[in-house]
Amino acid sequence: MRITLVGSRHFGVATFNMLREHGVEIARVVVHDGDDRLAATARSAGIDVVVQANPKLVVASEIAANTDLIVTAHSHARIGKDALAASRLGGIGYHPSLLPRHRGIAAIEWTIKERDPIAGGTIYHLADRMDAGAIAAQDWVFVKKGETARELWERALAPLGLRLLAEVIDSAKAKGALPATPQDEQFATLAPALDPAKH
Repeated sequence: MRITLVGSRHFGVATFNMLREHGVEIARVVVHDGDDRLAATARSAGIDVVVQANPKLVVASEIAANTDLIVTAHSHARIGKDALAASRLGGIGYHPSLLPRHRGIAAIEWTIKERDPIAGGTIYHLADRMDAGAIAAQDWVFVKKGETARELWERALAPLGLRLLAEVIDSAKAKGALPATPQDEQFATLAPALDPAKH
């Protein structure tokens, strides 16, 4: 299983380490910033690093040859159709909500703002529309009273994401395919960035 990992920051590094522990080959790491800690981690492990030409879009030429699966981890770039087509199984990402609820960049903040008693995480297929691809795996956690978005992410949602990614990748290695359940659009809500001045 050859993977191109697109990501950044702490969750990108945690995903990189998890993938290596699960015996998959990381063919390349794609980052939007060459100074990011994920880029440094990959370089120190001797893995090819590519910096996106456009920080908002990953294109086919940035995906490693013979990639089986693209995995995104804390990437805010869109993975272009051509890039997905360059990967045998397409791509998956982790979204820290129970999709289709809270699609968007501020899912955890909206979970707190809406006082949701339950939060969750979803491994989903990367698609043309943001956070709208079929679901490969999903699980939920309780939200503690008074918890901040960062606390919820660090306590529960980041570890949940790593576990779900590992399960989906192990399943893809064993079966050569990814589970896919379409999202139910009637339950979709958006989670755009919140204006910090108003909250």
